Amino acid sequence: MHMLTEKTVDRESLQKLYVQMYSIIKEKIEKREWPNGAQIPTEDELCKSYDVSKATVRMAVAELVRGGHLKKQQGKGTFVTFALQDPGVAMKTKLTEDMFGEGVNARKEVIEKGLKEPSDEIKSVLKISDNDDESTALFYILCKRVVNNETAYLEESYVPLAMLPTIESEDICRKPLYDLIQEKGVRKIFKVVQTIEIAEARGDVASLLRVPEGAPALLLHRLLIGSDSRPIAYTRLLGMGKKYKLLTEFERIK
Repeated sequence: MHMLTEKTVDRESLQKLYVQMYSIIKEKIEKREWPNGAQIPTEDELCKSYDVSKATVRMAVAELVRGGHLKKQQGKGTFVTFALQDPGVAMKTKLTEDMFGEGVNARKEVIEKGLKEPSDEIKSVLKISDNDDESTALFYILCKRVVNNETAYLEESYVPLAMLPTIESEDICRKPLYDLIQEKGVRKIFKVVQTIEIAEARGDVASLLRVPEGAPALLLHRLLIGSDSRPIAYTRLLGMGKKYKLLTEFERIK
């Protein structure tokens, strides 16, 4: 089978090799270089063409099978099923939010972003073990939402770099994390688990929100989960009890 190999894996990149292989194969499918129903190159052919191990190819292919781009047929090989695209597409949702209603001047500002070693709490939430290499490749984003020139809430997000390899170059102030993952993530969001509680603003949080130490605040946790029940990303928002509302809408797309 003829294969086009314009793209190669970059061993100097922070992206894991299987993530790069995933992107290469997915692009060939989406550009119809490998059309719907076509058999893709064998494991050995892919290993030879891209100079990667079988384990790398297997992980990339497994994610594409899970995402509905490929289908394995016992004794025959692996075939493109682009028409299926994502499993359960009829249940895919679009998440939109209106935090403050109309007539307000709201903007989002990044305070800090970059790779960060997760705390034990975050490891537990994202189900990352101490032996997992991905624990050293967690991308952290701290933003504040300013409304009418006052800080309304802080937003922290934790995303394994392997889940959204392009996150470092994305404009995270203009596009919600949910949308970025759905458009460019290695895995798609299948479920969102959201909880709300009352907490206390302390330390840097109290300083950033310009409130007294220990002041009550609204804490919202949002866990983004894939179809395999594994966490994809985690976000938490901490804001003051001012006059704004949180409206979350889940819209059926198809």
